[in-house]
Amino acid sequence: MAQGDLVLVTGATGFVGAAVARALQGAGFRVRVTARAGSDLRNLKGLAAETVKLDLNDPAGFTPALAGCRYLFHVAADYRLWVPDVASMRKVNIDGSVALLRAAAAAGVERSVYTSSVAALGLTEDGSPADERTKVKPAHHVGAYKQSKYDAEAAVRALAAAGQDIVIVNPSTPVGPGDVKPTPTGQMILDAARGKMPAYVDTGLNIVHVDDVAAGHLLALENGRRGEAYILGGEDLMLGDLLAMIARLTGRRAPKLRLPITPLMPLAWAMERIAERTGKTPLMTPDVLKMARKKMFFSSAKARAELGYAPRPAEAAVADALAWFRAEGRIGPD
Repeated sequence: MAQGDLVLVTGATGFVGAAVARALQGAGFRVRVTARAGSDLRNLKGLAAETVKLDLNDPAGFTPALAGCRYLFHVAADYRLWVPDVASMRKVNIDGSVALLRAAAAAGVERSVYTSSVAALGLTEDGSPADERTKVKPAHHVGAYKQSKYDAEAAVRALAAAGQDIVIVNPSTPVGPGDVKPTPTGQMILDAARGKMPAYVDTGLNIVHVDDVAAGHLLALENGRRGEAYILGGEDLMLGDLLAMIARLTGRRAPKLRLPITPLMPLAWAMERIAERTGKTPLMTPDVLKMARKKMFFSSAKARAELGYAPRPAEAAVADALAWFRAEGRIGPD
């Protein structure tokens, strides 16, 4: 690797992709980013990068976008917890990813870093942190997104096994500055900071600073082994503890009402039926509640040992997210 190498980053209009593009620029790479027609370009503000139009449903654009690039960071994905058309998500996350990576090999790209997700990994039965070797069971892949990322990662592993130089990274739950959309976790942080989250369903999740995830991508490019996957996580927290942290950082009272999952299932089912008719994303679905039954705890020991990955504490990530939301005028002063 050398400063000045041209790198293509897909998904740079999104939360993680923008952080990766900024990290690459900071490391001295020349950056080319992709955007779909009509994309929200706010995350590209201040980024000295060439922007090219690319849609994962249109392989005709892959070769021009990859021209002259030494490396590829494929971060783009269809990330939604509910979709009215599962096939469209699978076409992007699986077929589009495989086609792009094959185009990268044909274009002479030396190494690709593929952004998977912890959603593609297995979970432990006792709630202890899972890792890259944890056995995957069908029950772990609740919902279209999780299943699509699992199948996409399997397809990417097959490309690497066939000889293509690809490293896989599995971010956990990133938070921090630049969450424009915001992500589901970012929206939860916003709601809690605004005092609009009086109750919660307690579950476990792994919180990581988005800039640490970006740094992990660059470490994977430099130090990762072909065909290997690396969890880019941070700190395991119960949701109640995360909400208490947000309350402390914002000077609010933490929500005390913890709701049981089972009685909420009929309401979630009704919300999903309404969404199917209206096309609007439901506030809650049965799949989301099923996922909440499992603690999404993960170990980044492999990334620490092999890549030199060193994430900061979750509180730093949450504090930076709150500061960014406040600067954007999305929450009031303390």
